[in-house]
Amino acid sequence: MTSTTRTPGSRLRRTLAASAAALLVAVGLAACGTSSADDVAVSGNGEAETLRLGYFANITHALPLVGVQDGTYAKALGSTKLETQIFNAGPAAVEALFAGALDATYIGPNPAINAFVKSNGEAVRIVAGASSGGAQLVVQPDITSAADLKGKTVATPQLGGTQDVALRYWLKQQGLSAPVQGAGDVTVAPQENAQTLDLFKAGDIAGAWVPEPWASRLVLEGGGKVLVDEKDLWPDGAFVTTHLIVSTEYLKKYPGTITKLLTAEADTLDAVTKDAAKAKESANAALLELTGKQLKPEVLDRAWENLTLTLDPIASTLQVSADHGVEVGTTTKADLNGIYDLALLNAVLKARGGAAVSAAGLGTE
Repeated sequence: MTSTTRTPGSRLRRTLAASAAALLVAVGLAACGTSSADDVAVSGNGEAETLRLGYFANITHALPLVGVQDGTYAKALGSTKLETQIFNAGPAAVEALFAGALDATYIGPNPAINAFVKSNGEAVRIVAGASSGGAQLVVQPDITSAADLKGKTVATPQLGGTQDVALRYWLKQQGLSAPVQGAGDVTVAPQENAQTLDLFKAGDIAGAWVPEPWASRLVLEGGGKVLVDEKDLWPDGAFVTTHLIVSTEYLKKYPGTITKLLTAEADTLDAVTKDAAKAKESANAALLELTGKQLKPEVLDRAWENLTLTLDPIASTLQVSADHGVEVGTTTKADLNGIYDLALLNAVLKARGGAAVSAAGLGTE
């Protein structure tokens, strides 16, 4: 790496440009359709030989973090080989799925909506939930209101991602503009979460709307404070943060493999519910393996408390998220009917004596 001195402003401009380019690439790939399932061989029992699964090194993705780390996913998948890939945010995962590099991925609502809309409802299906909550707007100590953000820069994980939409929509509700293109009252800087923490500590950004554990790290390591806890903006504090999407083609060809994936997620949730302390240890071990760093105990505890792990995709909140994306210019308005296929999940839940979850009129149950 060359040694170059760069100003905070130049870093932010480059990050914004790169994020915009990535979103355009994802949109273009989405319009082309998928090819991933055609490249996956089928074993003798009619199930895929390989499942390529994406997720994030975030506590909001605790179920795959824990389940992959402790071997629950590999055990449930049996003879199907599990290959995993880690992403910083949803749009990049969607890009990989459309490029044929993934079969399924844990992701936030807005990137999933974009994938569905840009492929005319053909490319992906949401098959399960994973988490609710665990997202906050953390700001510098001297900021006490939305008005104090005017003329300042606030970060999100990626342009068009779930926290990016949430921030832009909230700012608009506060009377502040933050357009995807051009200047506004507030500059939104989509960037890697680790970079956000560094810039926040240096005082180069005013705040960030980020998922856990980054919100807790900004508070406990960066000296920030919570201006908005996203759960306070939703009825009963429930909204989808992370759910599981699958390539439609892969789902149709290999329902047995997806059933095993859903079983793995359900087994992991049961284990996490029974022993949260052990689950946190496993999640931290996964973060160490994936990022080279573990979370401090106080950060892990705070992040974990902010999150609800659930197989329910909380479908009733998805249309609202879509409407927010349309309003801030990151999503094209479209009919979301068919985006859910929860039949396999409900079969798994029924077999375990659990209650069925709803698609809220947006798909199969």
